[in-house]
Amino acid sequence: MDIQSTNLKGCYLITPKVFLDDRGFLIEVYSKPKMAEAGINVDFPYSIESRSKKNVVRGLHFQWGTTASAPVGKMIRVILGSAFVVAADIRKKSDTFGKWFGLELSAENKKVIYIEPGFAAGFAALEDETYLQYHYTAPHNPNGESNILWNDPDLKIKWPAGVAQAPILSERDKNAKTMAAWLLRPESDKF
Repeated sequence: MDIQSTNLKGCYLITPKVFLDDRGFLIEVYSKPKMAEAGINVDFPYSIESRSKKNVVRGLHFQWGTTASAPVGKMIRVILGSAFVVAADIRKKSDTFGKWFGLELSAENKKVIYIEPGFAAGFAALEDETYLQYHYTAPHNPNGESNILWNDPDLKIKWPAGVAQAPILSERDKNAKTMAAWLLRPESDKF
């Protein structure tokens, strides 16, 4: 397992070790000792999986708060298909505040991204039948969740062309606030 920092402090790209043979493959997706060696000390008490068709955009989602169930870090991987996965730093005191990192994750490249609490995350499905698996550092807390507009004018995320022209969005994501509006809320100080 190779763990590399990205251009955002607190956002890591993980390349799992893949064991191939004539039966198929086995990959090591998570190793607490190896993550700790890289300075990432996390547990994942909550996991979910999503299925999306091409051009579905989910996000930019995050969970904030001061309770044991928030805020939330995420480890994300694609298990079927491919997706452009984005992390945006929304921590006011961060050196990389307002910056984003995006990368194509796929079943083929088997890459994984880990995003610490304080980031908004989202993805665009690049193929039909795209399955993502998420591991969260805390349980879901609907009272502490929020989202930022996927095409926020301040973040200026460069989504893949086909997605940017015809995204498929949930009502929640269509009605998301801008990052500027989020920063006016007192909860934005809870990272």
